Amino acid sequence: MCVKKLILILAILLPSVAWAQYKDSPQEAADSTLILTLDDALKIALSENTSVKVADMEVQRQKYARKGAYGALFPQINATGMYSYAIQKQKVFFGSDDESSGSGGGGMASMMASAFEPIMYYIQQLYTATSTPFVPYEAPKAEEKSSSSSDPIEMGRRNQVQLGLSASMPIINAQLWESLCLTGDQVELAVEKARESRLGTVTQVKQAYYAVLMAKASYDVYNAVFENAAQNLKTTESRYNVQKASELDLARAQSSLAAAIPNVYNAENAIYLSLWQLKAVMGLDLDRPVDVVGTLEDYAQHMFYDINEGTEASLDRNTQLRQLAAQAEILSKQIRMQQYAYLPTLSAQISYNYYTQSDKFNLSQWKWLPSSTAVFSLNIPIFSGGQRYHTIKQTRVQADELDLQRENTERQIRIGIRQSLSTMDTAMKTYDAAKEALTSAEKAYNIASKSFEVGKSTLTDLNNTELTLTQTRLQAAQAVYNFVVAKAGLEQTLGYDFTEEKTYE
Repeated sequence: MCVKKLILILAILLPSVAWAQYKDSPQEAADSTLILTLDDALKIALSENTSVKVADMEVQRQKYARKGAYGALFPQINATGMYSYAIQKQKVFFGSDDESSGSGGGGMASMMASAFEPIMYYIQQLYTATSTPFVPYEAPKAEEKSSSSSDPIEMGRRNQVQLGLSASMPIINAQLWESLCLTGDQVELAVEKARESRLGTVTQVKQAYYAVLMAKASYDVYNAVFENAAQNLKTTESRYNVQKASELDLARAQSSLAAAIPNVYNAENAIYLSLWQLKAVMGLDLDRPVDVVGTLEDYAQHMFYDINEGTEASLDRNTQLRQLAAQAEILSKQIRMQQYAYLPTLSAQISYNYYTQSDKFNLSQWKWLPSSTAVFSLNIPIFSGGQRYHTIKQTRVQADELDLQRENTERQIRIGIRQSLSTMDTAMKTYDAAKEALTSAEKAYNIASKSFEVGKSTLTDLNNTELTLTQTRLQAAQAVYNFVVAKAGLEQTLGYDFTEEKTYE
């Protein structure tokens, strides 16, 4: 008997101690515990959540890409340098292979070679060292000419260096101009994706916050059941000791208390799990102590919504449809950009070079010679084997696919809105019914409790009324939770977050 009493005392004390630790911990660590309202949680999440940070960085990346694309309109300036060493100089032949032929093709070649001999002689002198005095040209004698007219002549010098500076820019390029507009649309698409990430984060934070309030409400209900069971056991033991209650009543009271303990522990664990989930979606350290303020009953005061207004709500702010519209605009500009590939392009290029040649690697004696060119290049596309044509066809098919996808997405969004509205409507009706039933259940429990204390009713009657009261309280809390969760999802679908002036309540 003493062992049973000891177990019952421990069963009574353990949940009370656990709840005291949970309830008193924010007060004991008031300096370290972060107390959050819903708005505070949303603000922290929008600044600390990883997905929001990544989305904002993607927007910044697209902006840099857009600025980089505009650089194609400005001149592209490049400096070049080149050094080459001739291992074997290039050689040029003059004259015919058959010098004995005096007529026909050989004779003509011999005549051409004879005509170019003075010119090639002076060219060869230009490639010699500058210190060599100029030697006038003397025609070789006949016997010398016959022996050397077919010998190769070396061209160039061993060392060659060239330095240059060039600048080029497009003058007329419709395809390039259209691609710049395309980068602007890609930035807008990235901005909308970042907005989608923020809306999703807001919804997740709201649902996690409401889950904490629901866990607390469940804990309050089950803790009240536990306290009532403990009080009933105490009353039953007193009556049993004076032989006014049977041993069966005492066993029922003990079993009721034992059955209430796991529910208290599960509800307490649900609070910790929901707080961890809230910290996770907020981007906070999981070991940091946090707590939330408010109850679900605070949101019950705003449980009203115009169902017709929600059904006729505009989808202009829906992020999925906005992204599909941005993608459709991008595909449209891609088609135009691909069509512009048929148009001619005009570009300009200016280059300025310095070059020198020498057989000796002596920089002080090198003579640098300048050269410069200005080029206007006109490119007219004529035939590409159908590549451009089929590329345009492919993009148009992709645009048609996107139109079908948009139509199906809008249909699914409309279904989701109706589901949210239906859930909210059911939650409002359930809450109204639960509130009326709660008043009756509380009255019935109070009557049964007083009757049990004076011995006019049994413990079974009291447990039945308490079960009804517990179910009614949970139904009321669940109805509020279902409403606010569905409302958060609806606000995300319609594209409104907590910063919007218009709220759907």
